[in-house]
Amino acid sequence: MKIKHILFDLDGTLLPMKQDEFVEYYLPLLAERFVDRGILQKEFIGYIWKGFAAMVANDGSCTNEEVFWKCFQENLPFSREELVRDTIDFYGGDFNKAIHATQPTLVSGEIIRAAKEKGIQVYLATNPVFPRVATMNRIRWAGLRAEDFRIITTYENYCYCKPNTKYYEEILKEFALNPEECLMVGNDVEDDLAAGKLGIKTYLVTDCVENKKNLPITADYTGSLKDCLAFVKEI
Repeated sequence: MKIKHILFDLDGTLLPMKQDEFVEYYLPLLAERFVDRGILQKEFIGYIWKGFAAMVANDGSCTNEEVFWKCFQENLPFSREELVRDTIDFYGGDFNKAIHATQPTLVSGEIIRAAKEKGIQVYLATNPVFPRVATMNRIRWAGLRAEDFRIITTYENYCYCKPNTKYYEEILKEFALNPEECLMVGNDVEDDLAAGKLGIKTYLVTDCVENKKNLPITADYTGSLKDCLAFVKEI
């Protein structure tokens, strides 16, 4: 069946990076915002990871944003309003320094343009664990335009995370998509190839492949970003 819709991952895919290096770069920057309030950097980063784990375990009863802040606030002696204000301010400003931990490529924009020229709808299926402002910045780092995508999944508007297949089901349901007409393009063997369980074709981008659990690779297609560009031009 012809592919009419392509879901793209962002971090490590359209925005090449080594995930560990990126996280190790930006989390200390965020923690700096709270050091003068008596919170040790290591302690603060630990709370961030607890919030991340809570989002991954989200049962869909509320947004990932709600789950994150509920968990985060329980660990810190500040009001939610204060925490949100300072964190969102960080993602709109100092977070942009973290572009130095990424390797943007013009190929990503070429892939999106090639898909749209063929009439294929594109979706930014990035794991919704970041606020929208952070994701909009990372889109910009990648040299892409937010308006090219039918949806940009962020923690404000999604209730599940990868690799939970319910995350992909949310996208399919919202746009009434036939999974057999969809392709998921990503670099993470666990998170992105999970879409295949729903009948979505999968393309594993190998430039910055992530496979921390050494899972078997079940992708329908594999290749570099340049290979992916050629693939999109041919479908």
